[in-house]
Amino acid sequence: MPTKQAETKWHGGTDGSGDFETESGEISGTLRFPTRFEDEPGTNPEELIGAAHSGCFCMQLTALLENEGYDANELHTVADVHLRPADGGGYEIPQIDLTLEADVPDIDEATFMDIANNAKETCPVSKALAGPEITLDASLAK
Repeated sequence: MPTKQAETKWHGGTDGSGDFETESGEISGTLRFPTRFEDEPGTNPEELIGAAHSGCFCMQLTALLENEGYDANELHTVADVHLRPADGGGYEIPQIDLTLEADVPDIDEATFMDIANNAKETCPVSKALAGPEITLDASLAK
């Protein structure tokens, strides 16, 4: 399996910025303290973690559903990444909430929930982030 890479070059102190880019060049941008700790526009590490986690979860769920003979019409996952001051200084991510709305024909609620929870536990990004609590609120489209 290939190793994937991303990099950031930081310039200056807390008033500076960091330019990041992925190996593929598909994702790049600039990080600044105000985009993380204030409401200034721009991206931040938590937003990038959320994108990685929601994407990985959707991919894992798709594979698990197909393994069981189900084809999803659509999976929409939102990842809320919580950042807060840590005891003793600094910051921590104590929790990530995944909210899923799924359109999966011909699946019952119990089977869907079993597969969705399995995807949450086995998604590689979930495993990498196993330190914080990761919750899942999933529902089938009506």
